[in-house]
Amino acid sequence: MKKHWIQLVCVVLALAHLGTATAQSKYKTGGGGNKPAVAGSTQGGAGKPAPAKAAPKTTTGSKYKTGNTTAAAADTTPSAPAGGSKYLNPGNTAVQQTPSANNGSVTVSYDTTIQGGFDAKPEISLRPNYVAKDRTTRDRKPLPYEDLREDDWLYSHFVWREIDAREKINQSFIYPGKDDNGDQRFFSILLNAIRNDSVVAFGPENDRFTTPLTINQVMALTGGAFDTVDVPDPVSGAVERVITKRPKFSPDSVYTFRIKEQVVFDKEASALFTRIIAIAPIAKQVVAGKSMPRLLFWVYYPDLRASLAKAEVYNPKNFAARMTWEELFETRFFSSYIIKSTLNNPTEKSLMALIKDPLFRLLEGENIKQRIFNWEQDQWAY
Repeated sequence: MKKHWIQLVCVVLALAHLGTATAQSKYKTGGGGNKPAVAGSTQGGAGKPAPAKAAPKTTTGSKYKTGNTTAAAADTTPSAPAGGSKYLNPGNTAVQQTPSANNGSVTVSYDTTIQGGFDAKPEISLRPNYVAKDRTTRDRKPLPYEDLREDDWLYSHFVWREIDAREKINQSFIYPGKDDNGDQRFFSILLNAIRNDSVVAFGPENDRFTTPLTINQVMALTGGAFDTVDVPDPVSGAVERVITKRPKFSPDSVYTFRIKEQVVFDKEASALFTRIIAIAPIAKQVVAGKSMPRLLFWVYYPDLRASLAKAEVYNPKNFAARMTWEELFETRFFSSYIIKSTLNNPTEKSLMALIKDPLFRLLEGENIKQRIFNWEQDQWAY
């Protein structure tokens, strides 16, 4: 009897141990924490391996893992901000597109005033600039020329001269003072006469006034090229494009002026007359690293006299005794040197083409002056 009880207890213990092992295997398989460890286990006596069913669960995952994977893919996709993913805030996407939208609308403003250039607008004084309260621009008119009949010419030649404003006597040509009429440099006075007094400028290809230039063409010689600067607004992101003009050359680079004149000995008046026919400014521009002279345009001097009679010349000795530019040229109160003449020049060449040495060119110019003077003196008998 005692032997049967011992066998019954052993059977119960064996059944209890078998049930515990089965329960532990079930939780290990369903938890999915370590699936390779139960690859060889079976459930319910089926002969199928567990990894065959566990593989689809691993790829698909739970619904929480699937959502996180989609969100991560949307974050790493470059086109996500443009497409507007449902996981991103639509408000943030609109903020990112605002600067690009504002950059598309550009405000363009033009400023054609050249600061310090020849085309700068004159600043008008709001109070009297002189002690005299009633001092205004004097309406001067040049005296008419004496009529010179061609039949009375005994002697005539053409002479080309150049005025270098760097000489002390010619420094009035580049005086940088300003008044209500603007810059007082002589080149600025030429531009004001072309722009305001209907004086016609002609092309620099020859000195026979064959190609007239418009005002815009003349101003383009000094206006220079356009310079564009984009100024973005730091708050709204809008861009304002400011287009300004850069001076083509410095105002101080125009210090040479070429003069074409005719020397005539009139037998009726028994006098030698020197009449200026044309004036041309010459600018110094840098080309390939070298400073090269460039003749800008020609102006017919008789058309220019009325404008020059209204502009006063800087007088370093006495500001109350200022002459006009017309008086300066008629009294020949300037220094110049001859660069070309028709005297003994059948090849129509300049002295620079005939004589290489600059010192000998100056001496030849003085020789031409002396020959003209000697011809005049030879007409008189003592």
